[in-house]
Amino acid sequence: MVFGWFKSRRRRKLVERPFPDDWVRILAKNFRHWEFLDEQERARLGDIIQVLVEEKTWQGCGGLELTDEIRVSIAAQAALLLLGIEHDYYENVESILVYPSSYVLPRNQMQEGGVVRDEGVAVLGSAHQRGPVVLSWDSALGGGRNPYDGKNVVYHEFAHKLDMLDGMVDGTPELDDAEAFEAWVRVMTAAFEQLQARSSAGRETLLDAYGATDVGEFFAVATEVFFEKPRQMRSRHPELYEVLRDFYGQDPAARIR
Repeated sequence: MVFGWFKSRRRRKLVERPFPDDWVRILAKNFRHWEFLDEQERARLGDIIQVLVEEKTWQGCGGLELTDEIRVSIAAQAALLLLGIEHDYYENVESILVYPSSYVLPRNQMQEGGVVRDEGVAVLGSAHQRGPVVLSWDSALGGGRNPYDGKNVVYHEFAHKLDMLDGMVDGTPELDDAEAFEAWVRVMTAAFEQLQARSSAGRETLLDAYGATDVGEFFAVATEVFFEKPRQMRSRHPELYEVLRDFYGQDPAARIR
């Protein structure tokens, strides 16, 4: 109770600060979605950015020196997901690690005879259930500057963190009620199975085939497309667009241009 009061008080003080002009210039350059938001949305997004920049532990890795440009550009993209939902500023994210570019994620692979060999796979981002969000800066920057290609590593990894809030990575974030849950499961299952079938057959898909890996990846990939190709999603997958619109409390197809 006392800790929660202090946290709320600290956050009120943070958002009462004027949003820095330098940060506005960073957003205008590195976060193209900024231009699609109205004045009220920009104000709300700015409040979330200030809290994320201040509260999270930011760490540069691989020789990267963190700057306000890096923090603000990434925080803005993460904040967009929270703009229309009730949230606690990604309470399951304590730290955000940023590499200059792709980094190697360790992975164990079982060999013949039961021998486990350590292998690494180069990735652009990752989100850990009880750990940090890890991002590549060049991918985060590219994603922020191009709002139309359907790919955004920050949206993807922070969607995973929304999914993880209930303790499971199952492609189903916390929903308002049983009706919303039933609609979510029905629509997401059908869309996931369709993506798997089309991907296996080598057919063209709006959503990246990586979303066919599992339901957790499907939600993250669908989130990328929802914010970056919303009109195409609304046209080709109207039910999927509708459940994501209801969850995120945003209608990007009506504002993106």
